[in-house]
Amino acid sequence: MTATAIPHDYPVTEANCAVKAELGIARAEWYHGPISRAEIKELMKRRDGPALASTALWLGGLIVCGVSAYVLVGSWWSVPFFIVYGVLYGSSADARWHEMGHGTAFRTRWLNEVVYQLACFMLFREPTVWRWSHTRHHTDTIVVGCDPEIVAQRPPTIPIMISNLLTLNLGMTLFKNICIHATGRLTEAEKTFIPEQEQWKVYLVARIWLAIFAAVIVWSLATWSILPLMFIGLPTFYGGWLHGMFAITQHVGLAEDVVDHRLNTRTIYFNPVFRFSYLNMNYHIEHHMFPMVPYYNLPKLHERLKADMPRPYTGLWDAFQEIIPTLLRQLREPDHFVHRELPATARPFLQPQPLGATLPAE
Repeated sequence: MTATAIPHDYPVTEANCAVKAELGIARAEWYHGPISRAEIKELMKRRDGPALASTALWLGGLIVCGVSAYVLVGSWWSVPFFIVYGVLYGSSADARWHEMGHGTAFRTRWLNEVVYQLACFMLFREPTVWRWSHTRHHTDTIVVGCDPEIVAQRPPTIPIMISNLLTLNLGMTLFKNICIHATGRLTEAEKTFIPEQEQWKVYLVARIWLAIFAAVIVWSLATWSILPLMFIGLPTFYGGWLHGMFAITQHVGLAEDVVDHRLNTRTIYFNPVFRFSYLNMNYHIEHHMFPMVPYYNLPKLHERLKADMPRPYTGLWDAFQEIIPTLLRQLREPDHFVHRELPATARPFLQPQPLGATLPAE
């Protein structure tokens, strides 16, 4: 498969999406692995038990580490507790935001919504904005000019990518957008994917969040202490580094403008601690291929589809050994990307079909 000759016009606009739709790339029929409808239906069944246990462990860890850090303030012993608290707040919350946003973690709908709202607040990710943004990401995954969640553009801006390991650039952009929304406005890109009837929710939440952040800042000023901000607000930045590393591995350096997730997404084997923090999103090809499968069933889905998938990466280092040289090469050759190889047992790549074309029979 050759590198695309389509220009890298990244701003999300209706015009860009219309062009990609005409080419059969946007709003397209994606490739799905060889699995029966009955099997997928079984794997899509949601249960409260696994999500309750994981959420209780996550919230319990936040409380224990937060209380310990507070009690030990003034001592170096507080540092490791702040580190773990920050990771649970700024990194593990991202996986909770993501899975609850899909509505697949809990069988009980309101439990998904409660955890989703909490995780969104922790990450500065406004719930309505990101629900629709992520829907577009799944509809047009790494489709240039349509996907608002492309982490690395070509050629990549390395300093910004490094800063996002501490959520610096991203965090400030998200906070700036909260301020914009509080005035009753959306960005141009957001206007393309947030329905008009949903926009009032964006403005309301932004105003509530700004009031909370203002209260925490006033609390810090009144006590002449940074401590309140160390528990609310700042963990988004100092604890986001692990999620930043995970996020880079999802799609960076892989193909753009394709309709086969095996080409633009990575599955990586993680240790149990990382899998808990990331809620099994390391099985990312499987998640994109079947996004309604709950996170606790992704390992089963992976085993079922493994013969149809590219080689899984053995860990973070294995993935970064591919990603870093690719990014450096893209500084000189923006059209360069990693070509994923499929095993002999896999079905071939699914090529994009122009609008109105008939898809080939399987």
